[in-house]
Amino acid sequence: MTDALEERDGRLGGFVDGPALEGNAARYADHFVIQRNEGVVEVRRHTADRAAVFSRGLLNAWGQLLRDVGADRENEVLILTGTGRQWIAGFDPGSFAQAMSTWHSDVLYEHYIDGIKLLERLAFDIDIPTIAAINGPGPRQELALMCDLRLCAEDTVIADGNFVAGSVPGDGMHLVLQELLGPKRAAQMVYTGEQIDAATALRLGLVNEVLPPDQVMTRAREIAAAIMAKPRTARRLTHAVIQRPWQQRIVEDLRGGYAHQLLASSR
Repeated sequence: MTDALEERDGRLGGFVDGPALEGNAARYADHFVIQRNEGVVEVRRHTADRAAVFSRGLLNAWGQLLRDVGADRENEVLILTGTGRQWIAGFDPGSFAQAMSTWHSDVLYEHYIDGIKLLERLAFDIDIPTIAAINGPGPRQELALMCDLRLCAEDTVIADGNFVAGSVPGDGMHLVLQELLGPKRAAQMVYTGEQIDAATALRLGLVNEVLPPDQVMTRAREIAAAIMAKPRTARRLTHAVIQRPWQQRIVEDLRGGYAHQLLASSR
């Protein structure tokens, strides 16, 4: 904590401590490895210390983690990444084996809340600069593409596979593609299942840099260190300016889109 914050807390009193790194690291250990160095907090997804497999448990934990990361005042820059050579290594079949049409409404509601909170918390609860270190291909890239800066490995592929799988593109990826590419290109990706390679993603402005896989985290840490060299208030308020368009897009489109996806999945 900065000297100014310590002085404020001591002078005014009555402030409640937020979540601490140690507690978060233990609480979310099944899904994330969390470490912090000089204010830069790194969050790395995993499943049994291998590339993470997407599950309902991971979805639930991810949103809660973002809330707690945002509430920890020792965090000054956030780097999000995955394990190994994949951003996410597919989906856990057991987690989604039961058809949504058989879910009780309370279970469906909790899934809905987990889905929208994942992006809402990144947009509204994280008040520090964010860097996505996309370490390879894999689904659920919307969170990475909403970060302030986006670095990716050379073998990264960006796509929205919802419609080609018979689902509605409402969980956030289409929303992100509309914001970054425009509605016509985003619609083409949805209906055709078009995949964008890393070089094309760079040319279209989806990512900021494309790097060899073993250099992605090194570069993310370099950028984070440069950001940390600037004043604390400047860092945080610059993030607020950069994040504003995402906040508007999330408020306008996310909840309705995700409700459409779940409605179509409940047939």
